[in-house]
Amino acid sequence: MYIVNQDFEVFEENRTCSYFEDRVSDIRYRYLNFCSITQYQKMLERGWRRFGKVNFVPECRNCNACVSMRIDVKNYKFSKSDKRVLNKNRDTKLFIRKPSVTHEHLNLYNKYHKTMNDKKSWPYSPISSEDYIKSYVEGNVLYAKEFLFVRDEKLVAVSLVDVLPKAVSAIYTYYDHDYYDLSLGKFSILAQIKLAKELDIPYVYLGYWIKDHYSMGYKKEYKPFEILKNRATLDEDAIWESVEN
Repeated sequence: MYIVNQDFEVFEENRTCSYFEDRVSDIRYRYLNFCSITQYQKMLERGWRRFGKVNFVPECRNCNACVSMRIDVKNYKFSKSDKRVLNKNRDTKLFIRKPSVTHEHLNLYNKYHKTMNDKKSWPYSPISSEDYIKSYVEGNVLYAKEFLFVRDEKLVAVSLVDVLPKAVSAIYTYYDHDYYDLSLGKFSILAQIKLAKELDIPYVYLGYWIKDHYSMGYKKEYKPFEILKNRATLDEDAIWESVEN
């Protein structure tokens, strides 16, 4: 495995957009071997995301469709639909621990992405343990967690989550579509909201939201939430606006 010991920052222009086939994106990346809680909180508030040691933020010149969003935990009330999902999962066990990789992780991850390839034409190639570690296990041990959802003594979903004193950041979730009736994707978000309420954490960051987008629009269900209105640098103030309707 190739190891990078030095932090660095790069700006990638005109890369293929992950959400629109007819657009390109401009992304700023920061590779950080260590990122303190204070520094990471500051980055989250300005729209940055994290995979492993790689932090990134869109700075697209010709598009602003992707907006950072965060759930207002204190004012979030579980709906009837939420309660149905929670009730369906009353026998689903949740374990929270530091991120790891096992054959179960890899098999479930690959099964999920093969299913999404069949359903939504996502690009698919099996992930190696090295690449999984690079994306989901490496990174700051101070706040990186994995939520393991177990049903029938079987791993059925995994959520990679950062838990800070002032923020829960949802990084990535994958699950077994054989348990489709449990709404595991939604259950994973509700579990993060519940944890934030219990720990008095004000926000759950859900990454980027694209209004009415076929794969990103679902996030509007978690109201009230706030959206980032400006592209603030790390030296500028972030402006967040509440969305309730």
